[in-house]
Amino acid sequence: MDKDFEELEDFDELDDLDFDDESGCEESGEEKYEHKHLVVEAGQKSMRIDKYLSIRLPSTSRNRIQSAAEGGCVYVNGKPVRSSYKIKPNDDISIMLSFPKRETGIVPQDIPLDVVYEDDDLIVVNKPAGLVVHPSFGHYDGTLVNALAYRFKDLPMFNADTFRPGLVHRIDMNTSGLLVVAKSEVAREGLASQFFYHTCKRAYNALVWGNMPEDEGTIIGNVGRNLKNRKIMDVFPDGDYGKEAITHWRVLERLGYVNLVECRLETGRTHQIRVHFKHIGHPLFNDWEYGGDQILKGTTFTKYKQFVENCFKILPRQALHAKSLGFIHPVTKKELYFESELPDDMTKCIEKWRNYVAGREMD
Repeated sequence: MDKDFEELEDFDELDDLDFDDESGCEESGEEKYEHKHLVVEAGQKSMRIDKYLSIRLPSTSRNRIQSAAEGGCVYVNGKPVRSSYKIKPNDDISIMLSFPKRETGIVPQDIPLDVVYEDDDLIVVNKPAGLVVHPSFGHYDGTLVNALAYRFKDLPMFNADTFRPGLVHRIDMNTSGLLVVAKSEVAREGLASQFFYHTCKRAYNALVWGNMPEDEGTIIGNVGRNLKNRKIMDVFPDGDYGKEAITHWRVLERLGYVNLVECRLETGRTHQIRVHFKHIGHPLFNDWEYGGDQILKGTTFTKYKQFVENCFKILPRQALHAKSLGFIHPVTKKELYFESELPDDMTKCIEKWRNYVAGREMD
């Protein structure tokens, strides 16, 4: 797969649809608008508002911000301003951005799905690695949403002019595992609320480089777009940039130079698990975006290097699987809980590491 066309997201393993609680959207005729609201930090130096917003909203281009200002859609303290306006500390900024018009909607496609559970209101699927969740740059069809549009072509929600019908969270293209999708408006509202307030239960299994210093722990660090590369995320000091992110982990199995860990999310930010483990020096095995595709731990022996390269071939993606998912059914109010077995590529890779560790112990 061409790395230049990996899935690009403006909101979020990741995970929850990463909407700001101060953002929203409204429709006016055929136009759809996205609202952003922020307050300039007390210690912020003066700069042009278009430059400032392009830094604070890294998924939004400066040209798009300038166009919004020209259209009278950038407000400071309740008054429209031009792109050249110089911001001041505590300025209250609101910006309204129109979504680009699309010539075509979602194309229904008969793509097989591994259905774990389904009723009139929702469906739980076990997503394979390599399947993109929804259309994005470089992935305009062949996605989970295209498959859902085909499966539910008679449901009103999946005939709507939206790229994300029924989605309340997502997982990365090269992450496997459980995903719930709403089939009705009431289910979407109920599920979205649980993901927003983090009351759902989710656990991931990950193979990470290195031997974790403790048996369990918590990673805390704001996650936001990397300031130089918008395709990846980064961890920032508290209150500086990004959004609060908390990942709890515990070691399931120590396999020499790698560990199998369970991760439980208290928040759901884009690439949260992947960037958090990179931040603490234990990137996910074969995660090329965050440095895990290099031989980071181990010996210098050629035989060992060949062993790791063979593991990379068996598992040609980041070693991350959405293992379990629990939530309250938004209609029946019953508690639902699902588990998914590790896929073959992760299982085979882990087994090779077990054999490697066992062989070393016998030497």
